[in-house]
Amino acid sequence: MRKKIVAGNWKMNMTPSEAVALAETLKPLVATSEADVVFCVPAVDIVPVVNAVKGTNIEVGAENLYFEDKGAYTGEISADMILDAGAKYVVIGHSERREYFKETDEIVNKKVLKALEKGLTPILCCGESLTQREQGITIEWVRMQIKIALQGVSAEEAEKIVIAYEPIWAIGTGKTATTEQAQEVCGAIRVVLGEIYGCETAEKIRIQYGGSVNEGNAAELFAQPDIDGGLVGGASLKPGFGVIANA
Repeated sequence: MRKKIVAGNWKMNMTPSEAVALAETLKPLVATSEADVVFCVPAVDIVPVVNAVKGTNIEVGAENLYFEDKGAYTGEISADMILDAGAKYVVIGHSERREYFKETDEIVNKKVLKALEKGLTPILCCGESLTQREQGITIEWVRMQIKIALQGVSAEEAEKIVIAYEPIWAIGTGKTATTEQAQEVCGAIRVVLGEIYGCETAEKIRIQYGGSVNEGNAAELFAQPDIDGGLVGGASLKPGFGVIANA
């Protein structure tokens, strides 16, 4: 049975001192053995947050990485840097990276391959815009994102990946996909994973829902057969994240 995983994506929030204070506040609230709990934090916060959560059930992740090991890539962060800082997860292909920084599916694929090569657990994001949903191409679009992102990824490696379905129109807007909409797409993701790797492998891969997940809707969303937790944005910066993690 797949263990639930709830990850907070802090985005570009929290100075190092603020991050430690938030981690201290959340530690007792997210203490659960029923789900894996991850704080995905800005690069400058990784070391202090890793130190703050030592000895707890919380793991730490980065919000991005570059697909080269080192070199003249000013402003980027490598997988080795993330690992040495103490993080174990990394968010890849978030819609904000795709939209604002023009990351393509091919770039996302390179990042996934590099994360797996180095032993990081990718949280691979996918999702459609409001226009794409209105055009009725949500499933086709997400299937394409998944297929390209997983090019060159073996079945054994795929089992280690967490996939986060985030409808772009529901991120930070207060709008949430209905439980039925979320389950439909997460189910479709598991179908395409089965087509690529076989049903046995597909059943082992954890799929999160993200997009205005909150204290009120988390339990219903996480109860769906193909939703194994959530990638949580704004709500992960508040004490209510404890309710979500325990949902």
